[in-house]
Amino acid sequence: MNGTRRARVPFPLAIATAAILLVGSIIGATLIGTAGIGPLDVISTILRHLGLGALAPAPALPELLDALVWESRVPRVLLAAVVGIALSVSGTVLQSVTRNPLADPYLLGVSSGASTGAVLVLLLGVGAGAISLSTGAFIGALTSFGALLLLTRGGRVHNAARVVLTGVLVSQFFSAVTNVILMVNGDAQSTRGFVYWLLGSLGGARWQPVVIAGIVILIGVVAVQFFAPALDAFTFGWDSAAALGINVRAARVSLMVLTAIITAAAVAASGAIGFIGLLVPHIIRILFGAMHRTLLPLAGLAGGCFLIWVDAFARSAFAPNELPVGVITALLGAPVFAIVLKRAGN
Repeated sequence: MNGTRRARVPFPLAIATAAILLVGSIIGATLIGTAGIGPLDVISTILRHLGLGALAPAPALPELLDALVWESRVPRVLLAAVVGIALSVSGTVLQSVTRNPLADPYLLGVSSGASTGAVLVLLLGVGAGAISLSTGAFIGALTSFGALLLLTRGGRVHNAARVVLTGVLVSQFFSAVTNVILMVNGDAQSTRGFVYWLLGSLGGARWQPVVIAGIVILIGVVAVQFFAPALDAFTFGWDSAAALGINVRAARVSLMVLTAIITAAAVAASGAIGFIGLLVPHIIRILFGAMHRTLLPLAGLAGGCFLIWVDAFARSAFAPNELPVGVITALLGAPVFAIVLKRAGN
């Protein structure tokens, strides 16, 4: 990982610009769709649902089109924003905690655990009628993280490499459990639906899960910001952080728990969307330096913008068909990350 660099843009200006870009992305992406609804109609619909109908520049849409905008497009774009924020912040934190530049939000086995929880609900009917697929995924994600904590003795390990290896172990175990369930109980239709969810999709976004995921993610992201000094110290190693007066174990476990909860909420709402938590922190680190007071919020805002526009592309470029957004992030992320690595190596 690169050492700390002086930010090229003043911090308040960078944050304000990133926040404006995120808000502009939310508005712009909401206007994109294949239903032939004009921008003024979309804006008018949103204003009416916000109680600002007097400011609406166009007449009310028919009920079906109104529902398409307010019940489908708006929650989908907002979900893309909060999931992008969650994955980028989680990736930033884990890259520092483990001192592993290739760490991503799924390092702790959360994604594999979520997959197991989802497949238990979808194929075996565990908790049928009582819990949704997203709830099952969230429970599975936290279960896998609990297994990691047990294997690392509650975070008492003194080697970052052991955390990484334990995460790989947990991830492989829960992936194997998921595959066994699919092989034994899955039929063509249910397996196809599960694989589509697993690749990452925002198509099922609805207001209630978006609000719940958003609250959990935003609280976690704000809490992580208070650990910025500890994350700066972790960049130089756990021993160095301890020498600087950081309570290494407490900070490490707290950050791992927070990132696990943030990632679990994101995966439960959208499936596993790769490369955002790996790619975005590296780009922001190159542009603005490695001080986490700056890096964390900028990476989160940039991740939100990135996923919003990737999802807009995924749902409109191949209309009427739609690609899982996780496929697009992988196709874009792999070559871009190769360029980032090449630049970092120069």
